[in-house]
Amino acid sequence: MSLLHRIVAASACALFLSAIALPQPPARPQPAPAGQQPTFISTTTEVIVPVTVTDNKGKYVSNLVASDFRVLDEGKPQRIQFFSHAEKQPIVVGFLVDQSNNMKIHWSKYEEALEELVYDLLPGDPRYSGYLIAYSNTPELKVNTTSDSEKLLDQVRKLKPAGGAALYDAIYQACTTRSLIKGEPYEPRRIVIIIGDGHDTASSKTLNQVLELAKRQFVTIYGVNTTAFGMINEDRDTLERLANETGGHVEYPLDNPYKDVSGYLSNPQDAGNYALVVGTGAYASQIAAGITRSVASLLGEITTQYVLRYIPDVDADAKPKVFRRIRVDVPALPNVIIHARDGYYPNPVPGSIPPSGQ
Repeated sequence: MSLLHRIVAASACALFLSAIALPQPPARPQPAPAGQQPTFISTTTEVIVPVTVTDNKGKYVSNLVASDFRVLDEGKPQRIQFFSHAEKQPIVVGFLVDQSNNMKIHWSKYEEALEELVYDLLPGDPRYSGYLIAYSNTPELKVNTTSDSEKLLDQVRKLKPAGGAALYDAIYQACTTRSLIKGEPYEPRRIVIIIGDGHDTASSKTLNQVLELAKRQFVTIYGVNTTAFGMINEDRDTLERLANETGGHVEYPLDNPYKDVSGYLSNPQDAGNYALVVGTGAYASQIAAGITRSVASLLGEITTQYVLRYIPDVDADAKPKVFRRIRVDVPALPNVIIHARDGYYPNPVPGSIPPSGQ
């Protein structure tokens, strides 16, 4: 064989070997063909884990990089294949609003807070979409998925609390019967914000059913607990569980509206031991301030989370699991507080659940 032939043969062999040795990029969700509405399908080709990191005073830790994080899938370290900490990350956010009788006391304040959330999370950019579900005795999709904040705001202003509460059915509807945006649940990520006290008196679904569905659909749930100060809320743990297990958290704007008021519980008054009298302008301003702080906290977290993605590296001889647990930590900062989903379901739901009308 001539020298030229040997060089050509060697080059061809090298190209072949490099082609089979190069790692293949992870699969990405493909856009649906034109005119075809994407459907809700659970997949574990890639696991997405939005993460919030704070110190023990609640201040965000915002200077971390991918190598600072460790993700354990059933105790086994995983290789993070995608990392982002970009501001204003694409999201599709569902606003689930309690319209039961319990919301009547401070509804005007929560209406204003809801309008602020809609304005800030849906700035008119197509990368940010939202939908509105109001629930009382039954849930109702008031506005389907859209980037037009005015459509949501128009319906928010028409809401009037009355009746019972079907919270679980509202979550089920958010996970099954709205229009989807191409790229979910990776870009945009799926967010649900519940504005209510967590009680449910009218649902056909159960807490466990909708929590599993939210995890299968990679939904992160946040809550604004609307329980008034001094009231006992037996359903407080419901919102906490929904949020904690999906990687979100719950705000409590009315837990103690007097905490920053000098003299509360130290200056007795004839009307009772209150520095502010219910029904006065001072009381109303404290309520409004508490709700405003809660809204700001949610906005700060939702728009600045770390986003980690990985393809599960599972031992070949590992037994199949219905639910796989995830743990995220920052080994160099053992005292930080981390909010992240607690796991995922590796097996898809039998059959996809298309949006209603499909």
